[in-house]
Amino acid sequence: MEIDSRYVGTCLKEYKCQINWRETMNYAAAIDDNNEHYFDDEREDGIVAPPMFAVAVTWPIIENLSEYIIADDFPLDVMMTIVHYTEYLKIHRLMKPGDELRINSKIAAILPHRAGTHVILQLEAFDKKNDPVYTQYHGGMLRGVECIDEGRGRDLIPQVPFSEDDTDPLWEETIPIDSLRSYIYDGCTGITFPIHTSKEFAHQLGFPGIIMQGTATLAYAVRELINKEAEGNPLKIKEIACKLTSMVIPGTNIRVVLNKKLKVKKEIDLLFTVFNERKKRAISEGYVQLEE
Repeated sequence: MEIDSRYVGTCLKEYKCQINWRETMNYAAAIDDNNEHYFDDEREDGIVAPPMFAVAVTWPIIENLSEYIIADDFPLDVMMTIVHYTEYLKIHRLMKPGDELRINSKIAAILPHRAGTHVILQLEAFDKKNDPVYTQYHGGMLRGVECIDEGRGRDLIPQVPFSEDDTDPLWEETIPIDSLRSYIYDGCTGITFPIHTSKEFAHQLGFPGIIMQGTATLAYAVRELINKEAEGNPLKIKEIACKLTSMVIPGTNIRVVLNKKLKVKKEIDLLFTVFNERKKRAISEGYVQLEE
């Protein structure tokens, strides 16, 4: 199969939703994150959604992409090959229960890659006052699909620093992923795809069994970084980015490693990696920016 980059700039249909407390609390519960900012609804400022909750909000668009792309000639069959590959979130403010959001999206980049074609969607969430809430760049790899030109949009994708070569990390944390976690994450977040819950489906695609959702692995890492580097305050989170490069099998452990901590003006850059049980990088080029 083939695709070219002329579809860069193609808009998607607008999506609207309202955030409620049950959804935000369930997301936090799905990754065992008992932070009071997510659960204590008697707090003076109320509760907020976990930063990674953004991926659950936009999932209905990602899951039903063929229904949202406004281009009659877009080769929809190539989307059957897509797997989540890159993630970037710019948090303007954390969501709160009661927020009414509209999300405007477009195809931001189509780029050739040795594994196929890297397609990146830009999704921008605004509240009812038209203020920005978050910007997401969701990257999918079209496996085995050839981009027949040089690609477009590379210069428009946010670039973040990364480091994975340090032999002496600042700290690391081992996190057990129980055998039911992908089912819990599926049910609590609405991020559903059978490769995470059906052995039969996973085997049909050549996997040894069900695999953990990549956004769940990233959410666990963000949880640890908030607790250890932001004094448990998720309001300090400004950016999150990574590549999802190896699978995590439920019933095994992951290891979150902080490689570097850099002071940049009034922000702190955290460069991290997540390893799976086979010591392969489940998350590469991990990046979180905190407000100091």
